[in-house]
Amino acid sequence: MGRRFTRSAAGAEAGHAELPEPLAQDIHWAGERRSAIGVASLLLAALLVLDGGAGRLDLIRGALWTGLAVLVFVILLPPRVSAGPGRLTARGLLVTDTVRTDSLVSIRWSDGVSQRMILRDSEGSRVEIDPTVLVRNPALWRRLDEDTRTSVERGTLLCGTTALRRLAGRIDRETAHTVFKVSGLE
Repeated sequence: MGRRFTRSAAGAEAGHAELPEPLAQDIHWAGERRSAIGVASLLLAALLVLDGGAGRLDLIRGALWTGLAVLVFVILLPPRVSAGPGRLTARGLLVTDTVRTDSLVSIRWSDGVSQRMILRDSEGSRVEIDPTVLVRNPALWRRLDEDTRTSVERGTLLCGTTALRRLAGRIDRETAHTVFKVSGLE
């Protein structure tokens, strides 16, 4: 019996076509989601047990405690950050924001209780992300760094090169620290 070889519909050149670049995602997001669910569940359980033990638990109080637990979950759940060629997306519970990273206009820091990096593109889109997401996910950082270099070459990135250097320095320090720690030189 002989072997059968079939040719795809795209022809013989299909095997040589470039594959699309993979999507870089926050690899720690699932764990953070589990933590948010766990904290909200523990809070709800503790409130229901305490209220039930005191004999004051009824339908209205139970609904109130459930609402409070849902609010805590919504606050603790971080947006899911992913990056593909030329774009960065942050998906929240209700809103998805996407910015063109190859045509960025500005990158700014928002210092406060939680540090945020605000990216704006030439189309007017805006995304806010936690810079530690980029520090903990090298694939996301590489994708963003490569695309911001394209923005600088095109001349669209008018404000934010200092913020990028600051973030790159932080990522380099974290990487060096990890290398020293793993090699036992720390």
